[in-house]
Amino acid sequence: MDGEINFESVPLALMKADLLDSSAAPFKPVVLVVDDERIIADTLGAILGSSGYTAMTAYDGLSALEIARVVPPDLLISDVAMPGMDGIELAMAMRQSIPDCNVLLFSGQATTVDLLATARAAGYDFNALTKPVHPTDLLARVSELVPHYASERIA
Repeated sequence: MDGEINFESVPLALMKADLLDSSAAPFKPVVLVVDDERIIADTLGAILGSSGYTAMTAYDGLSALEIARVVPPDLLISDVAMPGMDGIELAMAMRQSIPDCNVLLFSGQATTVDLLATARAAGYDFNALTKPVHPTDLLARVSELVPHYASERIA
């Protein structure tokens, strides 16, 4: 074993078609995970995917916005401290373009408190978790923000 983790890649166009297919299985909430540390984004995506969610991952804010334009997520989970567009900027942009998207931010840095205060001053109130986050705690918060639905999503 070479220590590499391999994930199957699916083109966005196919993913969108699959997610919007009305004959598909019951609705699975779509969660977009964003972290510049790929192993964290991929691990959280795998945990969510194996827990009944449709998980997508991105490694920066701009890529996340591009993905969200194709497949609007029900929940954005983003690291706060990222180069370029930080998680707070991403969350505000996401809420502007997809107002119904819930947001869960996470960070291991003390500066997060100041960034969250700035977002609140701008009229945004986001949920937050502190890194490292245990998978059980993550799944509990995700299920609070995006419960599983028994019926299919109504667009």
